[in-house]
Amino acid sequence: EVQVVESGGGLVQAWESLRLSCTVSGFTDDYHAVGWFRQAPRKAREGIACITSVNGDGVAHYGKSVEGRFTISSDNAKNTVYLQMNNLKPEDTAVYYCAAAPAYQYCHKDGFPYWGQGAQVTVSS
Repeated sequence: EVQVVESGGGLVQAWESLRLSCTVSGFTDDYHAVGWFRQAPRKAREGIACITSVNGDGVAHYGKSVEGRFTISSDNAKNTVYLQMNNLKPEDTAVYYCAAAPAYQYCHKDGFPYWGQGAQVTVSS
């Protein structure tokens, strides 16, 4: 059974940094993909950062709204994928979700069948 667990959300001020962690278990290989998504109130869930594989050779893809500020990375030894968020803005406030897939298709919610419970990130101005 694949399990996805996020941690690290919280309240920060604008321009500060925050790191989210996502632990994925249950896959039998290291070729699975992991993505970070977020959903603000009354908005659709958007893909913000995805990595095509957690085995060290993965390629990162970013949404335009976070490119240059957010970084996705993986630590295979810990089965953990991180989302480093720098220069946070109030418009980054949302529930952040981590998701996993057996193979990467695209950085869209429809391409990821396994989801974590979500972590609230609130950025005050």
